[in-house]
Amino acid sequence: MAPAQGRWAPALWRSCNGLMAAFFALAAVVQVNDPDAELWMVVYTIPAVLTLLVGLNPLVTGNFIWKSVSAIHTFFCTVWAVGLAYYLLLHTQQNILHEEEGRELFGLVIITAWISLCYSSSRNPAGGRIQLAIATVIALFPFISWTYIYINKEMRSSWPTHCKTVI
Repeated sequence: MAPAQGRWAPALWRSCNGLMAAFFALAAVVQVNDPDAELWMVVYTIPAVLTLLVGLNPLVTGNFIWKSVSAIHTFFCTVWAVGLAYYLLLHTQQNILHEEEGRELFGLVIITAWISLCYSSSRNPAGGRIQLAIATVIALFPFISWTYIYINKEMRSSWPTHCKTVI
């Protein structure tokens, strides 16, 4: 992957990590009234901290502890996502975003994609143009999705009460 040119690349990479750290932290906070809140708060807090560290110092991705924690967390999120996808394949009755397991699956996919992108950045912390383009899209996706879902009251109408009362 060719390195991105210019001074903007490291700033963009740090900004994307800052956005994702904020997203993961917010995702952890909104779990407060979920029936299995403790589990999901941990699932989102780990990538929030890992991503914040990358935003503060992109070279941290070369650190053994950072690599180990991110690899283990990514592994468990991937296995869990595969299990949820299989469950949804068998049991989905409506739009996947109307199913709580579908929203959980998307969260796990976002975690896995982002941490994998950070993990691969250890060779080139500012990334190449393609990596930065992917990072920008992934970093904006959760916020655009949340805005859409927040505006679309019909989508939220079938959600359980604990999902409607957080934000």
